[in-house]
Amino acid sequence: MKHLNKLLFAVMMVMGLSSHAQDSNNPWAISFGVNAVDTRTSAGGGKNWADRHFSQPFAVKDNWNILPSVSYLSVSRFIGDGFTFGVQGSVNKITKYVQFAPNAVGHDSRGYIVTNPGDLMYYGIDGTIRYSFMNLLKSKVIDPSLSVGGGYTFFGDSSYGTVNPGAGLTFWFTDNIGLSFATAYKKSFGDREDAAGKPDAPSHFQHTAGLTFKFGGKDTDGDGIYDKDDACPEVAGLKQFNGCPDTDGDGIQDSEDACPDVAGLAALKGCPDTDGDGIADKDDACPEVAGLAALNGCPDADGDGVADKDDKCPTVAGPKENAGCPWPDTDGDGVLDKDDKCIDVKGTVANQGCPEVSEEVMMKLNEYSRTILFDSGKSTFKKQTYPTLQSITAILKEYPYSRFLVEGHTDSDGSNAMNQTLSENRAAAVKNYLIENGIAADRLKSTGFGETKPIDTNKTAKGKAHNRRTEISLIKE
Repeated sequence: MKHLNKLLFAVMMVMGLSSHAQDSNNPWAISFGVNAVDTRTSAGGGKNWADRHFSQPFAVKDNWNILPSVSYLSVSRFIGDGFTFGVQGSVNKITKYVQFAPNAVGHDSRGYIVTNPGDLMYYGIDGTIRYSFMNLLKSKVIDPSLSVGGGYTFFGDSSYGTVNPGAGLTFWFTDNIGLSFATAYKKSFGDREDAAGKPDAPSHFQHTAGLTFKFGGKDTDGDGIYDKDDACPEVAGLKQFNGCPDTDGDGIQDSEDACPDVAGLAALKGCPDTDGDGIADKDDACPEVAGLAALNGCPDADGDGVADKDDKCPTVAGPKENAGCPWPDTDGDGVLDKDDKCIDVKGTVANQGCPEVSEEVMMKLNEYSRTILFDSGKSTFKKQTYPTLQSITAILKEYPYSRFLVEGHTDSDGSNAMNQTLSENRAAAVKNYLIENGIAADRLKSTGFGETKPIDTNKTAKGKAHNRRTEISLIKE
């Protein structure tokens, strides 16, 4: 129980350490196994210091003290740049103590004798700074190291401090499990024996062999990539994407994938392109049929700039304004219906598809207009003139987009002012009749010229009758 308490004390000291990570992924390492104590270095004799210490380094059977059980435990943490700091607790039983006694019975050819000092218990508590050469070797398996440290040794009833230079070698089976070998020369402060020749504070070698486990690395999402190296520590991902996921398996990590749930192309930020037209399905209005980027991925068979799905005439080019169909020319006058103000009547291009008023028509209009009869000195029509007005109305309706001027004229009887007013009123009367009978008001104007534009002499009754007239002229744009 006394021995166990000392070992537990050493373990508690070890577990209280705090430093940096054991390596770039795991903050801690723990090792345990067997240790061997070789006291030959405390003996005198030999040709020199090196001969005394290293002439029989592997005389295991003759010089090493080994317990057939787990006899050491160490814990370490990474400091940085290949350095770790660790503490080790160990226990052993000294049954082989090497002395230089050339006069004693049973000594070997060099004058050394091995005795049992009385099954002394051995306890060690040691702190070590270790430097690993694994990164310099760029190896993931072989891990050689050098170390230096110090400790305190309980050797039977005595105890003393030591300085511990050493070396080690670990073979890593996995990222976390390795087989470790180490040796340390534990130089005591005042290497000595007691008066009876028993060991009191001997310097010695201590060798260890055991398993090492690295642990403590945090992997929140369980994807095998430690959080410190995981760009997506909360979501399981892939090593090639620094721990970020690729849900659809298209080789593009979700954070950079515009379509993370559907496998796609790198050129389209991870989105698919079913029809292969270079437009991602999510942006393609016609994802099953190859089309044009300008038409959101839809085809245009007739090349008129209207997508086939919107084109009422997909095989014949036509303007967008007419749903992709050519403009019709219903009346065949060479003016498209969209520009034809008289769609159902042949006209001329110059008159926007409407028929032009010919000179013959104008002559006929004026033949009618000159026969309009008014009550004497008034602007009211005589009854017999209404058929003439109806004929004029019918002709104007044949030219719905032409505009006309109604002119009033008088003879020279009466004053100029009276004749001017009378001519204006008579022209207005004709205009109003036409409007009332279906001619658009914006197509008509009226004016009076009084007696200023006679077409015959005012000296005869016949001439005056000719001068009292109404004329219609074409208003040209």
